[in-house]
Amino acid sequence: MGDPRVTIAKRELSSLGREKTIVLALVLQLFIAAFSSFLVVGLVSLYDPGQVGGYEVDVAVAGDATDELVRAADEVRGVDPSVYPDAASATSAFENPAATGIDAVLIGERRDGRLFVSASVPDSNVQTTVVVVQLRDVLRNLERTERLDRAASLSTLPIDLPPETRSSPYYGFTYTVLVPLLLFLPVFISGSLTVDSLTEERERGTLELLRVAPVTLREIVDGKLLAAATLAPAQAVLWLVLLGFNGTDVASPATLVVLVAALSTLVCSLAAAVALLAPERRTAQFLYSIGVLFVFGGTTLFPHNPVNTAARLAIGSADAAAPFVVLAYAVGAAGVYVAVRYLVGDVDANEL
Repeated sequence: MGDPRVTIAKRELSSLGREKTIVLALVLQLFIAAFSSFLVVGLVSLYDPGQVGGYEVDVAVAGDATDELVRAADEVRGVDPSVYPDAASATSAFENPAATGIDAVLIGERRDGRLFVSASVPDSNVQTTVVVVQLRDVLRNLERTERLDRAASLSTLPIDLPPETRSSPYYGFTYTVLVPLLLFLPVFISGSLTVDSLTEERERGTLELLRVAPVTLREIVDGKLLAAATLAPAQAVLWLVLLGFNGTDVASPATLVVLVAALSTLVCSLAAAVALLAPERRTAQFLYSIGVLFVFGGTTLFPHNPVNTAARLAIGSADAAAPFVVLAYAVGAAGVYVAVRYLVGDVDANEL
């Protein structure tokens, strides 16, 4: 046997490394939360580029449907239409933006009782995304107006158009992107911590020292797995409280915490299984990352996937099936946890 003091030192270094990892993960998330307002503004710009404030899109309008295009453009915030006598002059102005300031061209023509609109936007330009989104809104308004104007000429009564709504993009972004991100990010981190805590014990040889204590291998894995699994729901509670202080009301916080706890148990159980089967840390982390991507990516094919369920619960629009979906995730997580415990029971600790 080697020097027990060296073994104890290795164990202390391993424990210190895991503690630093956990603290670093918490500090990073708190750092993100401290700049949440700036991040939300920037991410909303990517989520809905048309909501970028302080930017005007100058559009040259020409053709037979000039009045209709101008009327549709006036209804979109951030679009400034300029009428040109013909398509050639509008295109010429677009090709010389330094002098004219024109960012895009809309040319409307009527042929055989139909309205055709051709649009030109900058090619490979930073502002192209914003321009395209703004023109999309203009064309949507034009299509809506044309449908309403032509409804009287139809032989049968068309389906009534849904009422037009104007909501802030921050509302949709908060509940469909930000809330699921804050809830599920700790789940992924907890799984990664589970992999690290088990593989490092094997690589550093400190697992043998742990077995000297009056505990079984199953109890050792349980302790590491459950310790990591409880971090995610605890952080979820903290995030929901902070969102409430920030003015973002969450409709079903208790159900969301149960969902996060179930997914955290599921992911950490899978992470523990991977750590026991994989020979080294790099391999285990790679397999864990690929597995999580496949699992969460595969669930997006279902209507009640975790992200959709969390968003609908947070916004208060969940249907009657949502509680049963959360219960199904909890039952599935419990089943995987029990299966992992049986797997640990079949593992020969001397071979680790």
